Amino acid sequence: MAKAVSKYVCNSCGYQSAKPLGRCPNCQAWNSFEEETPSPAAAGRGGYGGVKGGRLTPLSAVGRREEPRLPSGILELDRVLGGGLVAGGVTLIGGEPGIGKSTLLLQVADLMARQGNSVLYVAGEESLEQIRLRADRLGVVGEIELTRDTRADAIAALMETHRPALCIVDSIQTVTLDDSAGVAGGVSQVRDATAMITRAAKETGTATVLVGHVTKDGNVAGPKVMEHIVDTTVFLESVGSFRLLRSVKNRFGQAGELGVFEMRESGLVAVENPSAAFLAERPVGVPGSVVAATQDGHRPMLLEVQALAARTPYPNPRRVVVGLDPRRVDVVLAVLERRLNLSLGNLDIYVNLAGGLKVPDPGLDLAVALAVYSAVVGKALPANVAVFGEVGLAGEVRTVQGAIRRAEEARRAGYTRLVVPPGLDGYAGSRSVEDALGVVWQGANKPVSTAAG
Repeated sequence: MAKAVSKYVCNSCGYQSAKPLGRCPNCQAWNSFEEETPSPAAAGRGGYGGVKGGRLTPLSAVGRREEPRLPSGILELDRVLGGGLVAGGVTLIGGEPGIGKSTLLLQVADLMARQGNSVLYVAGEESLEQIRLRADRLGVVGEIELTRDTRADAIAALMETHRPALCIVDSIQTVTLDDSAGVAGGVSQVRDATAMITRAAKETGTATVLVGHVTKDGNVAGPKVMEHIVDTTVFLESVGSFRLLRSVKNRFGQAGELGVFEMRESGLVAVENPSAAFLAERPVGVPGSVVAATQDGHRPMLLEVQALAARTPYPNPRRVVVGLDPRRVDVVLAVLERRLNLSLGNLDIYVNLAGGLKVPDPGLDLAVALAVYSAVVGKALPANVAVFGEVGLAGEVRTVQGAIRRAEEARRAGYTRLVVPPGLDGYAGSRSVEDALGVVWQGANKPVSTAAG
């Protein structure tokens, strides 16, 4: 029988090595390698071991079946998931500690239990009494089955016996497989436990949600293969007073969807109109403030781009950018100086995307250009103007992805004057930044003179 040969696996990225390393050459993590020993059966298997191949099924003989969905009762969550939880589907949700993952899932469990669905909640990090206290705070009245047993085979057995409609495992890093595979949270434990629970979910038709810890870099802790095993991966992020739920993988829907929530005493509350929420504190009639139609993932939103210009006491003026790509902002500033003769050499320029969001969207270029121009000349944009478009090096305005959806979102929010790229059906487009300035301030064929330059 062949001798079992140990290998060392990085618990941050899954990189494998024949010997332990102090630093992972793939992800640069320190002291992240753990020893993994294959089972004797796997080590002693040579060649094909006399095993015969299984039965083949032609594609034409496979039936067509749409997997049934279970609405969670939270519209923003159903939007991100593509319509709701899928029976037999496994969803992995990650996020920073304390961001609201357990709170959101307990709310989902409550709503589904109220609808008459059986719910199994595996508590790996909290005691049952702690969960009860949080349930009382959230007003949970649905009957939820709880367990503290975090053995993967025990969880699979409970799913086989009770066949719940929803199973929540909080968290997958606390689930163990067996004593020989290492401690809970190790590479092999997390990988094999995820595979076992996923297999049980497929066999029983149970919609399963796994809570995953994240590393300091924001990635789900454990082997990367875990994200390949599950059907859907979503991340919960914190942006100011809001929580953003973003899907990065979805086998049953469109990846890139975004849901917006607000944390309150009663738990996470869905924000049905994010554009109004992010523009709620926008000052009206102030130079340097522009409403921009952007698209985060596949969701159009209206955000405020702010700019401030001040005379600099330093030889080299400062350029401070928050929430946007600094390199793109530098390009826009160069275009304003070169193509519109706007003097910025003696000015400190500050550009901010209000609300705490970070959106690397080329469609915000035109908003940055108008905001900086407005701040420099000291003239505010009209209150009913919204803009979007990419700015090229020749000063031209280019079309962007999701242009129709952006325009529709702006119209829905009550912005009647849109400054958009050319070629958009039903809208008068601006071919250059100079044209856009003329559209914003009607009657101006040329940009107004610079007051601060």
